[in-house]
Amino acid sequence: MADKKISLFKKAVFDVVKKIPEGAALTYKQVALLAGRPKAFRAVGTILKSNYDPAIPCHRVIRSDGTTGQYNRGANKKILKLQMEGFLKIK
Repeated sequence: MADKKISLFKKAVFDVVKKIPEGAALTYKQVALLAGRPKAFRAVGTILKSNYDPAIPCHRVIRSDGTTGQYNRGANKKILKLQMEGFLKIK
């Protein structure tokens, strides 16, 4: 039963992240809230860390303090992608 719940949350996270428009970003905490589990922001990071689907723009999810956080393709690539999309508020 727990596996089904995790997979439903993972789907909810991906659904939220797919809707982040180019040039914008949400925090891990905001994604967790919108996915229905406001305290699961670390789980959001874990889920996105394993994403390699280009249709899910996980580079558009940043930390609450304005820093980029982790990215499975490297932090510098995450910063570059955000800047190329016009998101410049990176600490």
